[in-house]
Amino acid sequence: MQLVIVESPAKAKTIEKYLGKDFKVLASYGHVRDLPPKDGSVRPDEDFAMDWELYRDKQKRFKEISDAAKDADRLVLATDPDREGEAISWHVQELLRKRKNLPAKVDRVTFNAITKSAVTEAMKSPRELDQPLIDAYLARRALDYLFGFTLSPVLWRKLPGAKSAGRVQSVALRLIVDREREIEAFRADEYWSVLAKLQHDGTAFDARLVRYKGEKLEKLSLGNEGAAMEAKAAVEAGRFTVEGVETKPLKRNPAPPFTTSTMQQEASRKLGFSASHTMRLAQSLYEAGAITYMRTDGVQMDMSAIMAARDAISERFSDDYRPEKPRFYSTKAKNAQEAHEAIRPTNFSRDKVGSGDEAKLYSLIFKRAMASQMAAAQLERTTVTLREATGQHELRANGQVVKFPGFFAVYQEGFDDKSDDDEDGLLPAMKDGDVPAKNEVEANQHFTQPPPRFSEASLVKRLEELGIGRPSTYASTIQTVRDRDYVRMEKSRFHAEESGRLLTAFLERFFPTYVAYDFTAGMEEELDVVSDGREEYKTLLAKFWKDFKPKTEEVMEKLPSEVTEVLDEYLSDYLFPPREDGKDARFCPLCEQEGREGGKLNLRGGRFGAFVACQNYPECKYTRRFAQPGADGEDPAEDGLMGTHPETGAEIHRKSGRFGPYVEMEVDEKKQRASIPKDLDDFDLEWAIKLLDLPRIVGAHPETGKEIEAAIGRYGPYLRHDGKYAKLQSTRDVFDTGMNAAVTMLAEAANRKGGSRGKAEPIKTLGEHPTSGGEIKVMPGRYGPYVTDGTVNATIPKDVKPEDIEAAQAIELIDARAAKGPAKKKGKKAPAKKKAPAKKTAAKKKPAAKKAAPAK
Repeated sequence: MQLVIVESPAKAKTIEKYLGKDFKVLASYGHVRDLPPKDGSVRPDEDFAMDWELYRDKQKRFKEISDAAKDADRLVLATDPDREGEAISWHVQELLRKRKNLPAKVDRVTFNAITKSAVTEAMKSPRELDQPLIDAYLARRALDYLFGFTLSPVLWRKLPGAKSAGRVQSVALRLIVDREREIEAFRADEYWSVLAKLQHDGTAFDARLVRYKGEKLEKLSLGNEGAAMEAKAAVEAGRFTVEGVETKPLKRNPAPPFTTSTMQQEASRKLGFSASHTMRLAQSLYEAGAITYMRTDGVQMDMSAIMAARDAISERFSDDYRPEKPRFYSTKAKNAQEAHEAIRPTNFSRDKVGSGDEAKLYSLIFKRAMASQMAAAQLERTTVTLREATGQHELRANGQVVKFPGFFAVYQEGFDDKSDDDEDGLLPAMKDGDVPAKNEVEANQHFTQPPPRFSEASLVKRLEELGIGRPSTYASTIQTVRDRDYVRMEKSRFHAEESGRLLTAFLERFFPTYVAYDFTAGMEEELDVVSDGREEYKTLLAKFWKDFKPKTEEVMEKLPSEVTEVLDEYLSDYLFPPREDGKDARFCPLCEQEGREGGKLNLRGGRFGAFVACQNYPECKYTRRFAQPGADGEDPAEDGLMGTHPETGAEIHRKSGRFGPYVEMEVDEKKQRASIPKDLDDFDLEWAIKLLDLPRIVGAHPETGKEIEAAIGRYGPYLRHDGKYAKLQSTRDVFDTGMNAAVTMLAEAANRKGGSRGKAEPIKTLGEHPTSGGEIKVMPGRYGPYVTDGTVNATIPKDVKPEDIEAAQAIELIDARAAKGPAKKKGKKAPAKKKAPAKKTAAKKKPAAKKAAPAK
């Protein structure tokens, strides 16, 4: 028997059908082990030795793999064709070797698509594990661990309220904060434009004033209303004649097929999907055999796929749309590493797959891949120049028409920020000497705009341009920054939160090297050198640790007050902007109001984060949040009618209630309501309809035949089947989770509950307590999550997520709770008082009384 290991159960089931009865295919369900989240999992003093721990919820799964391996003649590691896939295969092999169940023959195979031909062909070309790629994974994992577990304790002690920092996430956060600073520092300039509304041969068109009084007009040339009105009068008084018609042919070539990052960008622009949502959908499409592997830097398609795309073009369009020769692309991405195919359909005869968001993403992938092999679009750009008699004033009209659509017939690439100067459209046929009729002249006021805040698409694009991180990790990096509440999403744009600004300022001031864009990009290049086998990964780790460790020790020795003082100075322009009355920006308003002298504001650190307070404390109790005075978020969306339900015709209203915003509609005199989840930043009528139509029926369970429901309850999104539940991670999962994933999650939830024999499993384990020696665990409780060392239980504050708790925080909470021990004992003295009077004499009386009773 030959044992094949893949990641997902859906993939395992499909591949087993392709391979036949001689093969047994099992799923690892992703990574099987990781570095334990506690100090000492990576030990630099022992040549960067690493301890690995089998995931608690994977023990049963891996036992199945281990038992099957005992009877196998050959082990085939068929995980995904990238660094993470190589790492999973390595972990499986090492665990089986440790358990002495590793078959004599071990092979590694990879395939880019889950189709019968791709899988069977891959089985004919096995290879060994790629050790340099595994070393690059080990280096990256160790770097991230050392960065997080060394720096985070510094944050907890020196920067109250900070949760964690990460090697890539901190740089991504800095990009968002830097953009926020640019916007705040921006000062808008006024400018005006003059536009003539003209008409010729019955066709209206616009012409812009581009030369005035013999001088070429720049963007800010007309800087006030007076100058604009003077220019407008000159255009109104002039008789403009056509003095030049220039027509230029333009050609636009199609974009290459999707890579991971371009897919995330386009899905964000065109479909409004987050990066993490896009990757979940793509994973599902890949496992269903609909598309090729979705984590890739490559832009090239396999030759057979190119020919299939060209054939599909010929079937749908005339021969003009199919170029004579195939198109070939090369990647321009910085640090492009894994030489896989681009993301494309596995079958170009299928233009539709799945339903809902999955179908939308597949359509995008299909159209992009097909368009990449289509003929160029042929356009014609016409520029008409008009001058008045003196030649001092000049108007210009631009027009653009599509002569042959080419790939435009299928797909056009989106852009994040379009220019307002582009003028597309058809101009009337004109020649020199023509005098178009002048209908109207407008003078329009404008203001220069600050750089736009990052959307997910533009942030991914910027990270890729800088060479920071890997495209396959952008989704998780962005999600981490959001989960830590360092940023918030408003109208699909990132806004830096106060905690994110403070953390970035701390890192810029005390760890400037490690949040520098060039340093992080350089680290990625070094990791690529490791993956190519040109450098030992431990050499890379040693270079990093040599400088990083002393720097963290240096900052750890500083007093919290010293850190706050430095940050107070560093952030003074943000915290204390100039006052309109010209007084000192640090003047305390309360001291000023009550006539106290010397009241000045400073940054302070507190248990729940930084804040601004008066130096006259405790006499003056003035405080304010860490933010600019009067800085508030945008107004919430207004309540009102959103639209009507497409099936019932009922009106859907958005309303605000005691527990937040919700939507409501009335059907058959019964009101249906649904709360608006916080994780939907793009909430619209479509989402309102989806929420009001819950629960959603996923389908019938393959074993019981009973329906599986997906819905949102009091404790968040969930799956329900036959009285059993499984938790979902986000609102989108309620609508995206398919049958395979639902069955798996319900089974895992049942296993966790059954395996614990009624006892709750820990959310997280954090190693031994330094004093008591007990194992520190983060536990779910009836009245909320808590941490315990087996003796003392300490409640986790409501503003802290249990998943974010680290060892140092847990120890601090447990020690603080233990210090309150005497207060707790007072409540237990009541039973003790009853025992106190019951001395020896009382003890003797009780047996005597018992003897008397039987005698009667």
